[in-house]
Amino acid sequence: MAALAGGCTAVVVGQAEFLGRALSGGASVSSSNGGGGVMMPGLLQVVSVLGTKKKLAAGPVKKTVQKAVAKVNRPTNEELAKWYGPDRRIYLPEGLLNKSDIPAYLTGEVPGDYGFDPFGLSKKPSDFDKYQAYELIHGRWAMLGAAGFVLPEAFNRSGAICGPEAVWFKTGALLLDGNTLSYFGANIPVNLAAAVIAEVLLVGGAEYYRSTNKSPLGSDLDTLHPGGAFDPLGLAKDPDQFALLKVKEIKNGRLAMFSMLGFFIQAYVTGQGPVENLAAHLSDPFGNNLLTVLQGTAERVPSL
Repeated sequence: MAALAGGCTAVVVGQAEFLGRALSGGASVSSSNGGGGVMMPGLLQVVSVLGTKKKLAAGPVKKTVQKAVAKVNRPTNEELAKWYGPDRRIYLPEGLLNKSDIPAYLTGEVPGDYGFDPFGLSKKPSDFDKYQAYELIHGRWAMLGAAGFVLPEAFNRSGAICGPEAVWFKTGALLLDGNTLSYFGANIPVNLAAAVIAEVLLVGGAEYYRSTNKSPLGSDLDTLHPGGAFDPLGLAKDPDQFALLKVKEIKNGRLAMFSMLGFFIQAYVTGQGPVENLAAHLSDPFGNNLLTVLQGTAERVPSL
């Protein structure tokens, strides 16, 4: 606010001084050439009295505001603003959850941050980074595992021979019995020992290179999103597109982890693979569903 009088502008905020003596009352007074002024309690930048200007400190209020503004990082891209920053989507609608109730350490800077941490597991920055890495890596393996559970069984049902039944838990049983794998009618000479060794070397080696951040394909990369040689299609060249792909990856990874849990439970309860369960449900939705399984009316052939 400004007090304009006689061509002299005075901006008054806070407590003013007149001839070296502080004015009482917690108000600010502006005067110039006897003209009227504006009284403003509370905000002080410059006081002009009889043509003399005195610059006062902004005080803790200004510092607090600056600090708060520094923490706010709002994306300029409208699509990014849905997933990042203080105005991002949260795990409940705003009518059911106030954004002020979200923990302060969940600022929306990492992909997939919906403000959900009911047990406060990520209060410490070191724990936050650790759990973020755990979730992302498990999500990636779950996506690969879900594809490995579903695709061979689906191919087998469509006529592309991928083993006797190509059900995920029965494929493992074949290896335990000393048999080999078969995909698209071709036998693959891999026994259980070879499969375990390959898994240890490939999976363990990939995790070793990731954790040490030194690999033949590059060093000193981002340990979670390395890019470079690990992005042969160049999908991450555009920073905004890269940020959106990170969100899609963690969302699909979370879905895959829940899917894997569902596959385990379904296999134990029904003794069938996920594709067979889906086909049975689609053929008779009211006769084959969760309720009929729990009631015991659906056919149940546990084999685990």
